[in-house]
Amino acid sequence: MSTYHKMILFAFFLSTGVLGAQNDSSSKRPEAQGWWNADRGSIGLAPKPREEKNAIVQIYAARAYSWRGTFAVHTWVSVKEEDASEYTSYEVMGFGGEREIPIIRMHNQAPDRKWYGNSPDLIFDLRGEAAQLMIPKIRAAVESYPYPKTYRLFPGPNSNKFVSHVIRNTAGIYVELPPHSIGKDWIGQALPVALSETRTGFQVSLFGLMGFTMGLAEGIEINLLGMAFGIDVLRPALKLPFVGRIGLKDKPVF
Repeated sequence: MSTYHKMILFAFFLSTGVLGAQNDSSSKRPEAQGWWNADRGSIGLAPKPREEKNAIVQIYAARAYSWRGTFAVHTWVSVKEEDASEYTSYEVMGFGGEREIPIIRMHNQAPDRKWYGNSPDLIFDLRGEAAQLMIPKIRAAVESYPYPKTYRLFPGPNSNKFVSHVIRNTAGIYVELPPHSIGKDWIGQALPVALSETRTGFQVSLFGLMGFTMGLAEGIEINLLGMAFGIDVLRPALKLPFVGRIGLKDKPVF
């Protein structure tokens, strides 16, 4: 057996081991209390507008609600213009789409709220003049999202495809979504080949079900049925399905 295949097997067993541990603690999950009264409070990652006058751009990821959280995270983008009194957050939610409720949701609540009891991780944080210049580009990317009326949990397009679209179409972000952001690799029905998420490499993907990514920011990543296995070389880390990154935290390469 080659070293490469041994690494894949190690990653698989490590992932399934963590998955088993998560299942053992299912009684402690937020859904045990019901989504209607799950904690949606701020965890203090976003500065209050009255305390931070500079423009801010942030991207968050939190474990998805219910059983989905075992496998994947939900992601969203938040912005605050210079001297603004509130944030604006953008995300995609499938709930209500069947009743023709817009799946692209925009709100002005705290950007670092728990996602129905699950605390978010801050994966991108930019402030000051560069953030102010980036905000119009983010809004243009939101407007250009090609699937504003379509939501499919797997393999996409879904909430992570939406944020991935924003990243791909906003120069200056240069971070990738976590490996357990299922849907991020669904690059489009007629786009088997594209630039990587950070535009520092390339990606081959068959409807998000099978693919390969290589990039300066991404390292090397294999996608199989929405599960991502990879290695980040610049910020050494192992990337695993269900788990996320093990190693150094991701950050912009430029």
